[in-house]
Amino acid sequence: MSIGNSPEDERPFRDESQEARPSVGRALQQARIAAGLTVDDVSRATRVRIAIVHAIEADDFAPCGGDVYARGHIRTLARAVHLDPEPLIARYDGDHGGRPAPTPAAPLFEAERIRPERRGPNWTAAMVAAIVVVIGFVGFTAVKGGGDSGDSKSQVAEVAEPAIGKTASPTPTKPKPAEPTGEPSDSAIAAAPQDKVTVQVSAPNGRSWISAKDHNGRMLFDGLLKKGESKTFQDSAKINLILGDAGAIELYVNGKKIEDTFKPGAVERLTYTKGDPVAG
Repeated sequence: MSIGNSPEDERPFRDESQEARPSVGRALQQARIAAGLTVDDVSRATRVRIAIVHAIEADDFAPCGGDVYARGHIRTLARAVHLDPEPLIARYDGDHGGRPAPTPAAPLFEAERIRPERRGPNWTAAMVAAIVVVIGFVGFTAVKGGGDSGDSKSQVAEVAEPAIGKTASPTPTKPKPAEPTGEPSDSAIAAAPQDKVTVQVSAPNGRSWISAKDHNGRMLFDGLLKKGESKTFQDSAKINLILGDAGAIELYVNGKKIEDTFKPGAVERLTYTKGDPVAG
């Protein structure tokens, strides 16, 4: 009969904390389900393909095409489902050999530093040259027409005045008109045109990802709206919105505030047209 520990006592202890903490893909999947979003919703909001979203939620990062792209997809998906991306990125780096080294930016700065400097025309030198020509012409005329000094002086005066005036006055350049900006400012809400639909989305109570399209389905904005930020959209017929966390959003449509009370964490799909705002 042997004395000592049984084989069960010699088994290594399990790390309960590691088993309790979900993987990167599992954490993203749980947060998506908790936010009430489908894989198709997340794919449309982030422009990450559905197949890649499925693969990441299964902890398969091969379809991403490398660590740099995998880290970018993880950060984008985490923001779409209201997760802090940094802990997930840190765990991914720990499981895949650490963070990739950054690309040096020295060549870009060198190229900017050696760019040649443009210079305008030297009007001072042109004026001096014109004065020298006039003085030479005066001397030549005085020597040639010694008897007709009065006529010579009048002729010189007539020639000298336009020569100096034309040389010393550079042609004025017309300022270029300011280019129109692509996105309307917040003042568009105060004076919303009657022939268009104007929607302002603000996030005073928290952050939320939003998606906005015009009546042709063209994407106007797709991303995260941080706390305190606002976006204004305008179209000739219709604005389609998707709000990831409608409880954090305030809406102003065609100059009027929308008084609907959205629940925190609720996903809302809204459509607004011209005239008195009514969500579709």
